[in-house]
Amino acid sequence: MTDPLDRDLFRRLQDRVAIVGIGHLPFAKDIGRPIGLQAEDVDGMCMLEMEATHEVSIARRLGVEGLRWWSKISYGGGASCATVMHAAAAIASGLASTVVCHRARNRGAKAARPWAQEKMLVRDDKALHTPWGLIRPVDVIGMWAHRHMHEYGTRREHFGNVAIAARKHAQRNPHALMRGRPLDMATYLAARPIGYPLHLYDCCLESDGALACVVTSVERARDLRQKPALVHSVAQASGPNPVHLANYNNTPAMPTTSAFCAELLWARSALGPKDMACAQIYDAFTPLVVMGLEDYGFCKRGEGGPFTDGGRLELGGALPVLTSGGGLSEAYVHGFNLILEGVRQIRGTSSNQVPGCKATLVTGASGVATSALVLRGQ
Repeated sequence: MTDPLDRDLFRRLQDRVAIVGIGHLPFAKDIGRPIGLQAEDVDGMCMLEMEATHEVSIARRLGVEGLRWWSKISYGGGASCATVMHAAAAIASGLASTVVCHRARNRGAKAARPWAQEKMLVRDDKALHTPWGLIRPVDVIGMWAHRHMHEYGTRREHFGNVAIAARKHAQRNPHALMRGRPLDMATYLAARPIGYPLHLYDCCLESDGALACVVTSVERARDLRQKPALVHSVAQASGPNPVHLANYNNTPAMPTTSAFCAELLWARSALGPKDMACAQIYDAFTPLVVMGLEDYGFCKRGEGGPFTDGGRLELGGALPVLTSGGGLSEAYVHGFNLILEGVRQIRGTSSNQVPGCKATLVTGASGVATSALVLRGQ
């Protein structure tokens, strides 16, 4: 049960802050330009800790005369939705009036991939699994997937349903890197292995991209051109005794960090899983979507695999997911593109628009300290 004080404090920002602007550079395998951002008239910024560019550098290049609030969020893909949470808190408390949240990433080149550069002594959580060959994220998530298959009878075809849904949605998205490259189950199953049991199409793209969203008060949003996407509920959580990505030591039921984030998110919300017209579930790897369906309450523990059958994740299905193509087929920028797609669904401008979408879930990565948000229309 939510603490009454927490609930009262949260009402100060629930539906009182909105995303009013979104934008991104073209996605590319190698964008051929340095990380940057274009924005005006802001007094706050929030970004991922992994950014190579500092706030003052961005402000100087934009001509922003003076920031009065900024924040950085850790844990990679777990941080995406938290940028909006921190921005909303700053606006609701009066510390800022308009905040730009953003993520820019140069990762198309193989030399940019950190696990390819593991040449030094590993420390912290990595020391628990890297010496045994679990070096890349795909190796670690592969262990999760294998355990889920063993415990619940999940099949590769279930992961394939996720990949195929994302790829179908990408075919209608003019910005998606995988547009024009459809995927069927036979092709999916025949793909080369990357980190057993995960194969090529279970893995997100390695791509470059720069994205941003503008967050401000609902009062100010009324004077702006675009339909606002209200920030209805937000949460961050790590769960007990977390180990970065390799959270094998929880319980046999295999809840990820997302289960603890979901508990907070729904407790703070007037809506629930049944009210979501679609869901943008973080998809660095297909098993994370299957587990996300369970963790965020769309099905019971162990039922995530069968939930994907029969086209249920595709446009027109019971719960369309990754309606832009997501990290699997649009671009992988630590899930920030999922926020932009959530806004488009609320605006009614998605290339795979869910008719009458009034609310959507956007999540960060499972397996790391994570975040999530519910966006709704007015």
